[in-house]
Amino acid sequence: MARAAGPGPPVPLRALRSVRAGGWRHGLGGAAILAAALLWTGWLGQQHVAGLRSLVDRFEEPLTDLRLRLAGPATPPAEVVIVAIDDETVAAEGGYPLDRSRLAFLLSAIRTAGAKTIGLDILLADPGNAISDAALARALAGGHSVITAAGRFAPGDARLASMPRLDGELRPLAAFEAASSVGLANVSTNDAGTPRHLPLVFASPTGPLPGFALRAAALHRGVDPRLSTDHVAIADHVVPLDIGWHLPLRLFGPAGSVRTIGAEAFLRDGAVPPSLEGAIAIVGVTATAVGDTFGTPFDAVTPGVEIQASGIATLLGGPGLVRTTTLRWIDVAVALLLAGAGTLIVLGVPLTRGLPLVALVLAAFAAANAAIFAAGIWMSAALPLVSALPPLAAAVLRRQTLERRRARAAEEAEASLRRFQPLAIAERIAHDPAFLRQPVEQLAAVLFVDLSGFSGRSETIGPARTQDLLKAFHTLIVDVVEAHDGLVLNFMGDGAMIVFGAIEPAPDPAGRAIRAAQALFSRASRWLGRETPDGRGLGLRLGLHLGPVVLSRLGHEHHQQISISGNTVNLASRLMEVAKIEGATMVASAALLDALDASGPSIDPPDDRRAVGIRGLREHVVVGLWYPARDREDREADRSGSHRDER
Repeated sequence: MARAAGPGPPVPLRALRSVRAGGWRHGLGGAAILAAALLWTGWLGQQHVAGLRSLVDRFEEPLTDLRLRLAGPATPPAEVVIVAIDDETVAAEGGYPLDRSRLAFLLSAIRTAGAKTIGLDILLADPGNAISDAALARALAGGHSVITAAGRFAPGDARLASMPRLDGELRPLAAFEAASSVGLANVSTNDAGTPRHLPLVFASPTGPLPGFALRAAALHRGVDPRLSTDHVAIADHVVPLDIGWHLPLRLFGPAGSVRTIGAEAFLRDGAVPPSLEGAIAIVGVTATAVGDTFGTPFDAVTPGVEIQASGIATLLGGPGLVRTTTLRWIDVAVALLLAGAGTLIVLGVPLTRGLPLVALVLAAFAAANAAIFAAGIWMSAALPLVSALPPLAAAVLRRQTLERRRARAAEEAEASLRRFQPLAIAERIAHDPAFLRQPVEQLAAVLFVDLSGFSGRSETIGPARTQDLLKAFHTLIVDVVEAHDGLVLNFMGDGAMIVFGAIEPAPDPAGRAIRAAQALFSRASRWLGRETPDGRGLGLRLGLHLGPVVLSRLGHEHHQQISISGNTVNLASRLMEVAKIEGATMVASAALLDALDASGPSIDPPDDRRAVGIRGLREHVVVGLWYPARDREDREADRSGSHRDER
């Protein structure tokens, strides 16, 4: 039997190298994504620390509203009271604005009720009736009082990093300013108009000017405020501040959360006003469609006086929000950590585990952030998320692209490697990697097939034509064998070892084997006739036996093949030698012939059945022999002649 050795398997090796090289490409691409994540986070963080409005604020605003609602209303200090010029007061006084003499009467009544300090959140910039203005000036001078001024600012200044710089002022009349302290009542809002900060100090051409809330709180405590870079101290109470001396606003709830008393309770004749002993009373307008209003997370319409009262309450010791430059830097550090760690997780851990892990980390961050906010510490919820999500998306896309590429390479490698194992075995191992870790004994039919005369033929046709001839022959074998539920276990140059019923038990393995052998001989004979028209023909020899075989893995731990062994295999191989010696095309053992299922399809019976000697065996073996058609005719003729001679 000639042996032909082909080249090694370049396709599967290339595919495997492609799979391994994916890690190197992944490292470069992953490093680029990680670097981009850190640069992106650093750019956003720089804007955040500088107090510049940016993309982060578009997400931070709704998240801040959500966290405020989750935290719920808070209780302001009882000493802060709003005296409201409300709808009832406007109706009783015959309209708005109130005559300044009536406003003077209101301030006096509030002071009589025990208020220690009065803050008038009404801009008194225009002159009125001289007598009324004089009365109001006297009322303001009668005790601790502070009134509002308003600042104008250059358009487009979106920074918090420094104190707001005035482009102009709208101040109260000189008589009122001489009788009272003055503070600017401007509020810092987001793009939607929701108040977020109260500026406590304003820059003007004449020097720093205090905000209304700071002036009122300090006046109420009777001390000058002490400003530092990140806090303000009023008496012994220290309030942390955001950049640019901005007080983060912690609204206490919907309109009316700060104790509010209608002004009519003090203006009505014969009324007994409620006690305001030791309080700071903030007088402002809450009447419908009068005065300034703001939308807040708790209420669509919140009077401006309540915003000022909330700031004053925080400065006097009430609940507030802590947001400082240090916290902004911590925001940046958290964002860098989440963006970097999340990107590394996605790039380094399989997506089925990496994405849930990242989602868990982000959910934990969101929960912790909300809990910290409820405790009064305003850390950014948006900066870490906006920093992390785009790099995470890029990392996921990168990972999916590489995994799809690797999957395709692995599929190509597997498909290529499958060609080096029979399909049935490859599929079995794919579903059961432990298949045949222990050898298995199984009753099976074994068929050996070999081309006779191939060595001489290959010398005349050359290597390339020899390879083509073998490929066509092997294809013919596989087509016929698989049609009969057999398995080509090994190709051996111009021959093959075939088994029936070894991988999975099959009914009538003997019948399948002999029918496959006869079909193979028939098709191969026609094919060989076409391949050798010059008459220098190739022949086919087949040997078959049925018996127990041992199915096992052979080879090294890292280089194995599936094979069968045992006396059944040896005898089937020896029967091909018998065919050569006897001039037969096919030899099958009596054990296989006797095991045929009588109910199965019919087969061509052997031309002869007798005991023959087998190399390596002491006892003869009964076999069936099939001869070429010409030899069969000659034998029949010889038998006929013998019968005539006997007669």
